[in-house]
Amino acid sequence: MNKEKRLEILTRLRDDNPTPTTELNFNSPFELLIAVLLSAQATDVGVNKATAKLYPVANTPQAILDLGLDGLKSYIKTIGLFNTKAVNTIKTCQMLVDLHNGEVPESREALEALPGVGRKTANVVLNTAFGWPTIAVDTHIDRVSNRTKFAMGKNVVEVEQKLLKVVPKEFKVDVHHWLILHGRYTCTARKPKCGACIIEDLCEYNDKVE
Repeated sequence: MNKEKRLEILTRLRDDNPTPTTELNFNSPFELLIAVLLSAQATDVGVNKATAKLYPVANTPQAILDLGLDGLKSYIKTIGLFNTKAVNTIKTCQMLVDLHNGEVPESREALEALPGVGRKTANVVLNTAFGWPTIAVDTHIDRVSNRTKFAMGKNVVEVEQKLLKVVPKEFKVDVHHWLILHGRYTCTARKPKCGACIIEDLCEYNDKVE
């Protein structure tokens, strides 16, 4: 895909959704961090339902520590892999209290040192909470990038590096949100809605459907 096509795709996505953001509900970097940690192999809707009950009771590292492991599990038991996520959340909260004065660090290295926090989660937090031009690549973004031929790669790390290379600076902060929403609602895995896609004429996918 050439530079001109990419620019037009990004322009259309921006015009369609000028101020995109995550569909996870949060009011602080910490709430976002925990929501993203809980969202692995779970839906944003499911995570939001759980955090809507959890955060009014505990929305700081110390408050979640005060709940204890079993107390935390009672709030997130509707989320997939909740046992493992509860353990990681408690460990993460303890590290935030011990090492970062209860604050979420604005540092990739420090974020990735937290239990259950990998590169993708760190990218989401740095981008959405702190405005960094990072690009978190999940299955939706990987699919859209490869299917459209916007930024092809054999794995999520390769796709991320390609996106960082080909996306102009003015679009970098928001491109993660545009691509994930496009993959979630239009360029879906099993049956993409090509006929309703605002970038269909620019997309280089060979097996388009109506």
